[in-house]
Amino acid sequence: MRSSIANAAVAVLALAGRASAAGADEWRKQSIYQVMIDRFALTDGSTSKECDVSRFCGGTWKGLQNKLDYIQDMGFTAIQISPIVKNTEDHTAVGDAYHGYWVTDNYALNSRFGTEQDFTELVAEVHKRGMLLMVDVVVNNMAQGFDNVIPPKVDFSKFNPFNDEKYFHPYCNVTQWETPEDYQNCWLYPYGVALADLATEKKEVADELNKWVKELVANYSIDGLRIDAAKHVNDEFLAPFVKASGVFAWGEVLSGVQNDMCRYQTLGLLPGMPNYLEYFAMVRAFNGDSLEELSEMRSQAASGCSDSTLLGSFAENHDMPRFAARNDDPALAKNAMTYILLGDGIPTVYQGQEQHFDGGDTPFNREALWTSKYDTSAPLYVLTSKLNKVRSSAIRLSNSTFVTERAETLWVDVNHLCLKKGDNNATVVFCITNESSQGRSYSTGIGGFAPGEELVEVVRCRHTTADGTGNVTMYVEQGEPRVYVTKAVLEGTGVCEETSEDKLDSGAGRAMVPRSFGTVVLGAVMAMVWVAVAGL
Repeated sequence: MRSSIANAAVAVLALAGRASAAGADEWRKQSIYQVMIDRFALTDGSTSKECDVSRFCGGTWKGLQNKLDYIQDMGFTAIQISPIVKNTEDHTAVGDAYHGYWVTDNYALNSRFGTEQDFTELVAEVHKRGMLLMVDVVVNNMAQGFDNVIPPKVDFSKFNPFNDEKYFHPYCNVTQWETPEDYQNCWLYPYGVALADLATEKKEVADELNKWVKELVANYSIDGLRIDAAKHVNDEFLAPFVKASGVFAWGEVLSGVQNDMCRYQTLGLLPGMPNYLEYFAMVRAFNGDSLEELSEMRSQAASGCSDSTLLGSFAENHDMPRFAARNDDPALAKNAMTYILLGDGIPTVYQGQEQHFDGGDTPFNREALWTSKYDTSAPLYVLTSKLNKVRSSAIRLSNSTFVTERAETLWVDVNHLCLKKGDNNATVVFCITNESSQGRSYSTGIGGFAPGEELVEVVRCRHTTADGTGNVTMYVEQGEPRVYVTKAVLEGTGVCEETSEDKLDSGAGRAMVPRSFGTVVLGAVMAMVWVAVAGL
């Protein structure tokens, strides 16, 4: 086994930008923007370069540094970036290692993305802006291109530090995705690239990875980790690895089953995970199924996991088809964005989601962001900026209880899910719908406020006042979400500095009148009386 120790001077430089490691309580308050370095920004900032999605396209750490305003102006407080260490240069049948997940050398940075100085300057600039940095790390395997002749002919001597076959599991291909002995000990993805599966249950392998991650975090002042393919290493490896890193970590557990995913948190294996439970339910809810299923998955995540506020809420990532690949309706995309930004958990937005990119399966979901010309007037960019700023203000006003307490369900049925977070001056009530931009125009009551409280609906920048029971009339048109906040939440945010009276703009619609509506209205009591209005 070989390795090398990073320059101590680098550690001193990087650590100067961070006072202390960010733990779970700090990460709860963040809103994260996920970046794939090769596809985010070119060093010179140009936007005309074409990108073959299976090859290197040229994005760099310096390019990201130069475009941090684009991210911060959207209200994001943290950035998650793709792996930073050296990858294979093999041109494989499934493309290049542009994404950073085909590691060959843990102790060298990926020169495709820039120099060590480029990376340390990026980290320093992120911290200078008061933002946090999360880095993706690969511990399940190392990679090498191969000719698709099974078993793969791997030259283990090319790996650093695991330069011998003894550090890896004997070859077998994962075929039993519900059997831990199979998916933790066999090799993933048997085509084009050999993902040699590390035997992390061996002490020498685990000790080396723990040493490596401790140095990586310290040398480059990293604030958090995403552990790729965490489900595919042995359970006993994970907690000591996270402890060695000294920072908050998510582990990728790609499962939509409560017990399968939540056990990683309840058993203390991982602090948190990307929330695939709600992700799969959300995708279904916005593609013909019911929002009641999403509400049920919210409950399962809360009851099954030990702390659902540390799960990462997302509607897109680099492994799943884009939201718009399944349905490109802009109103549905706005509803999905609203849910992940204001609901329980730590919101994570994948680059290009704010531009309504529509790539399908990998690699087509990894488009170059510069093709959007970083359009800050794009509707989803504008909405994201508003909602992130609302969330940050509510966290501040509530002394962080906004992110430690679960949202309260006000109303749920097939087409609606309304939630309340915060209280007193930090109240946020939001409603999402899956009716699409061709949906009905209607009004209905929604509660959760103090009687007579002055409020702003921030999607359209409309003002309204709660009645004597704490309810307001909610006007819905073109299937868009609605977000009501107290005026105190907007102070100093620059959001909705000018407002107009809340009403239906179409001039015609129908009223949905609940039989019973107090401060909290559950789906079980949401029988509706439909009242026709002129024009229908």
